[in-house]
Formats: sequence, structure tokens, C-alpha cells
Amino acid sequence: MKRIKIGRVLTGLLSAAFLCCATAFVSLADVNGAGVQAVIQSCLINSDKNHVTVKISNSANMEGTDGVLYLVELQPYQNNLDGRTDYAAKAAPGDNVTFTFPLNRNTPEDRLYSKFVVAVWDGTKYIEISKPHYLTNPEMVAANTAPFNDPLTKKGLNIQLNMLGDAFELGVKHVATNISFHQILGEGIDYQYDGKTYHFDKNVIAGYDETISALSGKGMTVTAIILNGWNDATPNLIYPGTKKNSTAFYYMFNAATPEGVDQTRAIASFLADRYSGSNPNYGKISNWIVGNEINNQQWNYVGPRDITSYVQAYQNAFRIFYTAIKSTSANDRVYYSLDYNWNNEINHKTKYGGKAIVDTFNSIANEQGQMDWGLSYHPYPCPMTEPEFWDDDKTGLITNDFNSPVINFKNLTTLTDYMAQEALKSPTGHVRHIILTEQGFTATSQSRGNVPYVQAAAYAYSYYMVDSNPYIDAYILSRQVDAPSEVRSGLSFGLWECNMNRGDDIVATKRRKIWQVFRDIDKKKYTLESTEFAKSIIGIQKWSDVVPNFRWRSLEN
Repeated sequence: MKRIKIGRVLTGLLSAAFLCCATAFVSLADVNGAGVQAVIQSCLINSDKNHVTVKISNSANMEGTDGVLYLVELQPYQNNLDGRTDYAAKAAPGDNVTFTFPLNRNTPEDRLYSKFVVAVWDGTKYIEISKPHYLTNPEMVAANTAPFNDPLTKKGLNIQLNMLGDAFELGVKHVATNISFHQILGEGIDYQYDGKTYHFDKNVIAGYDETISALSGKGMTVTAIILNGWNDATPNLIYPGTKKNSTAFYYMFNAATPEGVDQTRAIASFLADRYSGSNPNYGKISNWIVGNEINNQQWNYVGPRDITSYVQAYQNAFRIFYTAIKSTSANDRVYYSLDYNWNNEINHKTKYGGKAIVDTFNSIANEQGQMDWGLSYHPYPCPMTEPEFWDDDKTGLITNDFNSPVINFKNLTTLTDYMAQEALKSPTGHVRHIILTEQGFTATSQSRGNVPYVQAAAYAYSYYMVDSNPYIDAYILSRQVDAPSEVRSGLSFGLWECNMNRGDDIVATKRRKIWQVFRDIDKKKYTLESTEFAKSIIGIQKWSDVVPNFRWRSLEN
């Protein structure tokens, strides 16, 4: 990487007498304790798309230095300036200082993913005087600036690809699909990125092309969940030092080594580019979820860690995906995912509260460069083996305050009230995008057997809650057809029953009551009629009595 070398000629800011002094340079740390003496206020790509401007506020004591402020570039995996003599830009000290330098986009010196620190030179080494800060507007260089594909309703479903006709009849607007990050590299597709060639598995990618194009081609907004499984053939995709764990389904992405950063950003860029919507044969992904339920390491394993170091490691990887995606399609949305344990099932090593994850993620981003991140949430009933959620407060895990152990449909407004706080709003001052991407209601009860009408009532109630909440963008129900493996665990989530004599193959057999409710619930003409049956099951007279700001209140008798 091409670098600018620091001149050893001292600036005129130092006197000749000081130059002659035998102790010409005194470590800044010895002089005034160093520490944070400069704050990076912004780090933005310019409108010319070729340069970066960094603005700082500065209170550094320049005694014992060469009198120059330096802005030094770091890669995501670098945590100090040991041995460094290069810099991205330099400036004379002042209370408010501006640095401008080339972005070097699409070259081996590309700075799109870099972070920057302010430093001073004490004659032998750099001393950092600011926290690191990333570029925060990667969307500035995006070729695709098309608006977000925002459907007319929030109704979504995890569907079977061989039942697209049924999904179309159901009026599905949102759909989710998984992408196995660890199975993408291979042979058959060559991809050039920042001067290197990466190879992708042609057959694996063809499968994603087929799925995503089929879904987006029907006008559905596609949400992709990127999952990092264990693959012995791709060790650089796993966070260094992580051991294979028999209880872990997926693993932390690796932004901690040069090889991990290179491969992760290349794959992220490839996916963002391929599914940008530019080719109808590939399709369009609009929402991207990085990992799954990250408050539980079962889904994002790296080994025991305190929450700060865990979230920092995750956010380093998240930012790579965010930058790759937003620099390709400016209006795509990028999320992290939580289960319903808001302040519950916490061991501070591998399980963390969702609330603490949100707070920690936001705090780190505030310091290192805030992003327009969103939240993907999974408000299943508690317990999942019973479809009713309206009595979940009996578990003792549901309260209507921010310290609630669990947040699910019973107290859903607690989540959106929390996210609506000023401290958690997006850089543009809006409540962040929230989508519900995995939740369902079983049609079988452990104690009562088949309860399809209770399942349908639970869906009706929950959909109305989401539909009437202005801060939730989408509600993707799990699932179109029962999965035999889930049914054997007491979870019959499907709109359709399945054939239980086909192993784990998902083969639909018969519609349930929820199918008709799902089809009609977002239609003004039919919605109240389709859900009338549910009132007696739930024990209510009017939906507006239990659904805040009920959307269809004017149609109620």
C-alpha cells in the first residue's frame, strides 16, 4: 500500500532553541498524559465521490511533538499505531481542524472500509489522541440509488419456493431467505474486488439466484439473513481462536485478521452487487440481516466474552457488511437480530440481554461512527409451545417497562417505545427501522392438542398490533407450511399442515384456519369479517380495546 512518509524536518512551530535541546522530543504521554485530546466530529465522503473530509475538535497540548496533527488510517483489524510512520493527511493544530484526502475507491488502497485516528509524533512514534472513527456515508458512492421497495402492507411469510402460487394468492408482501456465508466461495464465478480476484461457487449462487429472483420478481420485498456456519475449507471466515462448538449453529464473522477482512468484504460486496436488482435473473434483496439472534452466542459463537468486547467484534464485521451494501445500493437497509430475551437468560459470557446489546451497539457506533442500522426482532409467544400470547404476563416474564425480562407481542409497544428514545434514533433523527422477521404460533398445544382457531386468533391479534404500530415496517410470519422437525418438537407454525411421513421434507397437505385470516387481514373490505371469530377466543369486544391506535377503528361497530 502506497504511503506518505513523515518528514523528519520539524516545522517552524518549534523554536531553534528547542531544536538544539538534547531532549528535543519528550513523549507526549510524559508531558500531559496523552489520552483523548481530539474528537473526530465527522468522517464523510465528499460529493465528488473521490475524496474524504474529516473534521475534528482539538484540545491537544503540542508540547514535546513536532507541532503537527496527523490523521492515520487503520484497517478494521488494527488496534494501535505501533511501528507506523505513514499518514493519510496532516494539518496544523487548532481548535477545529479539517483533513481532506483521496478515497482511492476500487484500488488496493481503497479507504472505504478504513477507520482513522488523530495522532501526534513525539520524535520516535505516533501517539493517538482520538478514538478511531469510520466513514459514515458509504451510500455516497452507490451506483444504485433507487428508492427502497416499500410494499403497501406489512404482511410477510416464510414461504416454500415450490408454493409461490399459493404465496401470491395469499398476498405476501415481505419474505425472508437465508444465505449461508460459509458456502459461497468455490469455483465457477470470478469476481474482481479492489485489485484481487475471488472465486464463488457457481452452483450455490445459482440456487440463490433462482430463489431471490423468483421472490422479488413477484414484487415481494426480500430480506436476506446472512449466516456464518462452520466450514473447514474457509477458516478465514471464522473469528480467530474460535473453536468448533457442538451446541453452536453459527459463528461470529471475522473482521479481526487481514485475510478475514479481505474475504468478508469481498463476499459482502459480491452479494450486494449481485442482488442489487440490476439483473432480473438474480433478483433484488432490500433488507439484509447480519447473523441471527446475536444476544445468544448459540447463533453467533465466538466463545465467552464480556458484552463490550463481544459487541465490538460483532460491530466490526457488521460495519463491513453495512459499508459493502450501502456503497452499492444506497437505500438498502441493514439490521442485526435479537430474540425476545430483553433482560432474560443472561450469563454475561455467551448470553446477553437484548436491551444491553442495543445499548452497547449504539454506544460503540456513537464513538466510532454512527450508522443507519436497524433492528430485526423475534417476539415469539412465551412459551413458544402455546399459541396464546395475551396471557404471557402470567409467566412473570412480561412487564410494561424497559426492564421487562421478555418483550414479545404481549408488550410489543415497550420495544418501540424504547427504540423511539432520542438517544437511539438514526443519524437523521428518525426512529430506526424495525422488522419482525421470525415468529409464529403453534396450532398444536402440549395440553390441548389441536388448536388451529387459537393459532389463527393469535395471528390476527398480533398482526393488528404490528399494523397499527408506526415504528414497525414488516411482519414475516413463520411459516407457510409446517416443518416436520418443528412439529416433532410441538411447534406447528404453518398455514398448511404437512405430511409427517416424508422425513424432514416439507410437503403441504391441508390448509388451516390461519390461511384464510392471513389472506384477508390486510384487505379493508374483509379484514374485520375475517377476524371476528377471534374476539371470543381472546375475550374482547372490540379490537380497539386491546390494540393501541387500531388502524381499522373507524370500521368497528
